[in-house]
Amino acid sequence: MASHHIAVIGGDGIGPEVITEAVAVAEAAALRHDRTELNWNHLPWSSNYYKSHGRILPADGWDILAQHDAILFGAIGSPDVPDKVTVHDLLLPMRRKFDQYVNLRPAYLFAGVPCPLVGKAPGSIDMHVYRENTEGEYAPVGGTLYPGSEHSVAVQTGVFTRRGCERILRAGFEAARSRRKKLTSITKSNAMIYGMGLWDEVYLEVRKDYADVESQSLLVDAAAMDFVRKPESFDVVVASNLFGDILTDLSAAVTGSIGLASSGNINPTKTHPSMFEPVHGSAPDIMGKGIANPMAAILSSALMLDHLGLAASATAVRNAVAKVLESGTARTPDLGGRHTTKDVGAAVLAAV
Repeated sequence: MASHHIAVIGGDGIGPEVITEAVAVAEAAALRHDRTELNWNHLPWSSNYYKSHGRILPADGWDILAQHDAILFGAIGSPDVPDKVTVHDLLLPMRRKFDQYVNLRPAYLFAGVPCPLVGKAPGSIDMHVYRENTEGEYAPVGGTLYPGSEHSVAVQTGVFTRRGCERILRAGFEAARSRRKKLTSITKSNAMIYGMGLWDEVYLEVRKDYADVESQSLLVDAAAMDFVRKPESFDVVVASNLFGDILTDLSAAVTGSIGLASSGNINPTKTHPSMFEPVHGSAPDIMGKGIANPMAAILSSALMLDHLGLAASATAVRNAVAKVLESGTARTPDLGGRHTTKDVGAAVLAAV
């Protein structure tokens, strides 16, 4: 029987709760639909690990992760540990070290999910946002001068490279070819004339190679309005690190809940492991209450199965989620229900 070696980092807050359900569903789907075994390596790296060891992962942590086919990640972040540790010593470096330059965030309006927008039918909102994941506005370039004084100065530098812009745009165009052949490039070059100016320049060059794809460039403020006014007009959206991050929280909101928002941090060449995680974060306010929606984590595991070449398993997971949502048999509070994390995980597992 074929097998894959998966690293599991539950992390902080609700991360371990939702990842437990995702592991169970992905394992069952892979065995049943692709006759493939998923071997899980559970790693204890979290804020608690940091408080016990003085670091968020061991000295050989990156080498350990590199030995896996993929990484399934819950969430990271705790009110009593600085983001400099959780986000900037683990999450963001992982994306760069393993060159996970594609951050794929689907948004789909499932049947049975209340939509905050009037008159939107199930399936009418169906977009894939391709967010550049390794540079742009989140590049760790900058510094402070006279910190803590009344003369404090902070410099945060966005880094845009031709290579970085081109490869995320090409990834988006390739995806559009397999979907509805429509792509929107997000920009703000009327104000950010250098970084986004380069982005626009590369977009105009790359689009010449994809004459079969209808494409447009849209300012990020106009895109934010249209994500609300007419989200059904979007198919594949390509955005920088910051813009993609913000817009996908909005796309999650218009499709019912951030508890349904999945993501993949993907190295398309597979020279390094890719990482898959729900968008929602650690949500410490509901940690331990058993009410977190596990569907974002479960749908993230479906993206992982796709990346591993287990298409039948991935489809089975998405179909199971759709079935449970449409039937309304198990819903967490974010979707207006009273069921627990485990209730919803069990319902999806049964449907797989």
